[in-house]
Amino acid sequence: MTPAEREALIAAVTAPWRPRDPDGGIRPVPEWHDLDPAARVEAFEATVVLRKMEAAVHPDGLSTTARAVLARIERSTA
Repeated sequence: MTPAEREALIAAVTAPWRPRDPDGGIRPVPEWHDLDPAARVEAFEATVVLRKMEAAVHPDGLSTTARAVLARIERSTA
């Protein structure tokens, strides 16, 4: 795998979007399976940084993950 291919896979798995199954359950990003263990650790660490950055610019201090979870909770209680 070239460095550019590795970087593209890491970018795909660090994005906040996740596929869903027909029942709405969150599925793993397919690119995750193409990463070796070291790249998976790098992707995890990058994700932590990205979510902190998202929270830092959100008025309520929420990351995309937190907003998605709260939206699902609100929909389920409505």
